[in-house]
Amino acid sequence: MTTVSDPSFGSDAAKSPAYRQWSTRSVVKSERVRTAVTARADNPIDTAAAAARGRVVVAMSGGVDSSLVAALLKRQGYDVVGITLQLYDHGEATARKGACCAGQDIQDARRVADLIGIPHYVLDYERRFAEKVMSSFADSYMAGETPIPCVTCNQEIKFKDLLGMALELGAEKLATGHYIRLEHTANGPVLSRARDADRDQSYFLFATTRAQLERIMFPLGDMPKADVRELARELGLPVADKSDSQDICFVPKGRYTDVIERLKPGALKEGDIVHIDGRRLGRHDGIINYTVGQRRGIRIPSPEPLFVVRLDAAKNEVVVGPRQALETAALILKGVNWLGDEPLEQAAAAAARAVHVRVRSSQPTQPAILTSAEDGSIKVMLSEGQQGIAAGQACVFYADGSDSARVLGGGTIVKTLRSAEGPVLNAADRIHAADAGAPQSAVR
Repeated sequence: MTTVSDPSFGSDAAKSPAYRQWSTRSVVKSERVRTAVTARADNPIDTAAAAARGRVVVAMSGGVDSSLVAALLKRQGYDVVGITLQLYDHGEATARKGACCAGQDIQDARRVADLIGIPHYVLDYERRFAEKVMSSFADSYMAGETPIPCVTCNQEIKFKDLLGMALELGAEKLATGHYIRLEHTANGPVLSRARDADRDQSYFLFATTRAQLERIMFPLGDMPKADVRELARELGLPVADKSDSQDICFVPKGRYTDVIERLKPGALKEGDIVHIDGRRLGRHDGIINYTVGQRRGIRIPSPEPLFVVRLDAAKNEVVVGPRQALETAALILKGVNWLGDEPLEQAAAAAARAVHVRVRSSQPTQPAILTSAEDGSIKVMLSEGQQGIAAGQACVFYADGSDSARVLGGGTIVKTLRSAEGPVLNAADRIHAADAGAPQSAVR
């Protein structure tokens, strides 16, 4: 695997033995990257313009978005360093269309780096990705939740570990190909939905803290996707027409239960399927095979359609009921990251704060009230009931319901309530009571 290139040797250096030796090394360790980039800081070949603009590390996934970011920043005179993360043993996903972070992506990132003339490194983050993202994904499903691993990856890997590495390398900023707008104001960074509403990724970036936003660039926030591809073609980038990734990178066949069983042997534990009225209706082959709101696959004869209402991990039960039992009026959150101008405590005080919220990335926002629960955790009261909300999903706050709305932060859903004051519907209380109001321990 060709994973390291350094065109700073000059335009003709790619033909030299020294360049070929440099560009055919395998995945590098962080310390070697620090040494190489630090040495390069004094390289007289670096232009004065690049020195003036400063160094930027670009997280290069191998797709068109991050590739164009690297090319644009290079053209703007920045000292650009491309870094691609090897996150998992891609195996069957290596050449599978629609998968991200696979082996071909690493090769594509290197080709782009070679073309635009920037150094490129691949860092082995497999162990930390397995520990921080894959393991927590499996644990969350086993707890009866519906996790979002892309949020965890942003929180724990990109904007914590990779950002830390970028700063160690002397970079002033970390740039990514995410579609979200970032503006720096007198009151601090302001995060807003992307201009291209169909590509907006604010749902997955809500937990990026103010401190991280000071060190991050999102150059594509004001660009429609069609313009991104067109500009990539004009620049001759080989990934200009590459398909976007759509699947969870470490679930190569789209069967997350297989991954959970491999990570957590014994996760497929049989138990009872119970009606909300207490009747035991049948058996299930593991709660990880079910999600809140699911109808198909329950395999229980009934005169009325049955839906998964909640997953009780403590009792290993799948609780089912009619559609109306899915109705949710309020949410309790944990790990809340607040990006508003006033302190969170003030925003969620007795007077409450009117916001718009989104509980699924593909759904529109809806009005809600942000307030404090009795135990000090953050409570969201929805203006209209919504069905099928599950613990583990994100609830993202927006200043209003427009396509250009400011992002005010968000948190992870730990409980759902049938009414503003009513009983908890999903995820056994004891699992989350200890951390329902805990502060966010890391960044996304």
